[in-house]
Amino acid sequence: MTERQYGKLVQQISPKSPIGKDCLLAFIVGGGICTLGQLFANWYQMLELSKDDAYMAASMSLVVLSALFTGLSLYDNLAKYAGAGTLVPITGFANSIAAPAVEFKTEGFILGVGAKMFTIAGPVIVYGVSASVVYGLIYWITTLF
Repeated sequence: MTERQYGKLVQQISPKSPIGKDCLLAFIVGGGICTLGQLFANWYQMLELSKDDAYMAASMSLVVLSALFTGLSLYDNLAKYAGAGTLVPITGFANSIAAPAVEFKTEGFILGVGAKMFTIAGPVIVYGVSASVVYGLIYWITTLF
């Protein structure tokens, strides 16, 4: 069998991807997640939080919901349906941290949850914490003089 014949065979056997439908679902679900975040922010502002605090609380709410949905195995079902629409950075990151923890919980709390939770997010967290400490020290030192 030649390479060209093999390529034709693969095209015949492979299922056709409904790219238009997939893109539309990703757009709708991703937009829905962002809309939910905006609704949270508006609601927190109605509770008289400042604009910055309201957006921070909205982000935290989306992280909590994403981790909760991951733990209840609802996030995976949504991702199967919506595809890339669930990869909105804040919820996708929360899912990427919570999913390994849920998957490896049978291996125990320390070796399963504790070790696997940071395999994906570990470098990001370490850099974020380290950078914030350095920036905080720089700010503190500059305010002394």
